[in-house]
Amino acid sequence: MLVEFTIKNFKCFKEEAKLSLIASNYDKATREESNIFEVEKFGLRLLKSAVVYGANASGKTKLIEGLNFMKDFIYNSSKESQIDESIKLDAFRLNSETVNEPSVFEIIFIYENEMYRYGFEVDKKRVHAEWLYHRPLTKEVELFYRDEQVFDVHKKFKVADLVANERIRPNALLLSVAANFNDKIAKRIFECLGNLSVISNMNQTDYMQYSAAQILNNKNRQFSTLQLLKIADLGIENIDVSDTTGGFFDVMTQHNVFDSNDLQKSVIEFSMEKDESTGTKKYFALSGLILETLEKGAMLIVDELTDKLHPNLVHKLAELFNSKEKNPNNAQIIFNTHDTNLLSSGIFRRDQIWFTEKDRYGASSLYSLGNFKSDTVRKEDNYEKKYIEGRYGAVPYLADFDKAFTF
Repeated sequence: MLVEFTIKNFKCFKEEAKLSLIASNYDKATREESNIFEVEKFGLRLLKSAVVYGANASGKTKLIEGLNFMKDFIYNSSKESQIDESIKLDAFRLNSETVNEPSVFEIIFIYENEMYRYGFEVDKKRVHAEWLYHRPLTKEVELFYRDEQVFDVHKKFKVADLVANERIRPNALLLSVAANFNDKIAKRIFECLGNLSVISNMNQTDYMQYSAAQILNNKNRQFSTLQLLKIADLGIENIDVSDTTGGFFDVMTQHNVFDSNDLQKSVIEFSMEKDESTGTKKYFALSGLILETLEKGAMLIVDELTDKLHPNLVHKLAELFNSKEKNPNNAQIIFNTHDTNLLSSGIFRRDQIWFTEKDRYGASSLYSLGNFKSDTVRKEDNYEKKYIEGRYGAVPYLADFDKAFTF
């Protein structure tokens, strides 16, 4: 489960931006039973969901890209193909100093009742710093700290031979190399990250195939997927998946056919790829990950979840994750959106609503509605109305459109 994620000097984020899923004490009386779960061992109350708002080009997508970069670099930095390659990283480029400084990434998470804090500083050429801390109970223990190519490693983290034999390249992470050599702690970190799904610049076809594969390999998943589709009022009565040549899965949906008296006469098959709407295809593409995330108690991060999906449907999905009954394993979802209807739905607490805002120098900041003073933002406020009015920032300040037209 995700506790916090922090980035600094990455793309439009010049200063530190921290997304925290630690619940605020100010909202204790609001949807406490449904939207919050407790981790008693660490005395934490964590949020099951968070939504991020902001104007175009304010940093909503870049925040998710930051998490995606961190996960990808952890998984791939130790590969032999990366030996002579530069690190594909963009620092904040609108400042003459930060463009040459390293970017910072840090994540805090709980896996199998153990808490870890892992992070690194990196530029296009090398890793400047890297650290891993373990919190078995109340005290945090440093497992290793790296300063350039100098490593201070705890005896619990059994990678002394990797360091001694100079197996850690300047452009590779110690954690990545340790996982390749089957270090138990590093493998645990990789297992946890395997439960973190980040969808940015969604390749819809790939995820449709992923959802289809789950149905083909698990009959229970077929039933659950069909229920998700029926809830969405898409007119789909059944779904069938077949394995074609080349490892491509063919997905067919069934719709009822009625006569002139509105009586059902037969059933017709549609091709998911050719006949269904773009919204239906996206929803089906997401269904596999949504069900898997709920089943495992995992984490799902989605860029522009509401794109092509009706606001009422997204409302239902958010309620699904916030539900104590439907989400007993405490899965988490984070997504960004422009759909302000969710702000007036009453399904989010103040600490679940986040904003990105860009200043006059092109630098983005990240903050929560829960950060506002209680006399400024009240529980009974119409959050949608006040957000659109600009009371919380994170909205575009538009000039006179007439000036753009000279003809």
